[in-house]
Amino acid sequence: LDSLHSENHVNANSEVTFERIGKMSKNTKSSAFRRIDVDQYNEDNYKEEVDNEPVTAGPNENEVTSLLSQNKQIDALKHVLSNAPLGNKNQAIKDASLNLVLRVLLSFKTSKIEEAVNQLDNEARDVLMKYIYRGFEVPNEGSSAQLLVWHEKVFALSGVGSIVRVLTDKKKL
Repeated sequence: LDSLHSENHVNANSEVTFERIGKMSKNTKSSAFRRIDVDQYNEDNYKEEVDNEPVTAGPNENEVTSLLSQNKQIDALKHVLSNAPLGNKNQAIKDASLNLVLRVLLSFKTSKIEEAVNQLDNEARDVLMKYIYRGFEVPNEGSSAQLLVWHEKVFALSGVGSIVRVLTDKKKL
């Protein structure tokens, strides 16, 4: 008797389930529920976003040299970071900018690095982190140790978010 009762229970639930499925399938035939065009995200339909930001030619070398000769390393750092050639396609400009930034970074005494990083905003620290990683790609004698100190100080202030933003950003230096 119990097994018969269980079978009836299953059959009763099955009928309810089939009823629900029937109603659901009738409702999903309509496309009125779609508010987002998911087809626009199809890989075959993907188009790069157009960047309308102005492209800079990089920092002014004469100004940076002048600031460094006046012992104004922090001002020189702010200048090179604010004039970074982000989005510029010319590799020669990017390389010249990298060499200038490395010259500025290597001019700092280790004890002054934290003070300099603290004076930068988040966007400037992200650009600095990009230059640090680019500097690791072209090591000079003694530059890697100094760049590691810079990386440590920027990471301590900006955290993992800065690294993620730098590694996922399409605008390379």
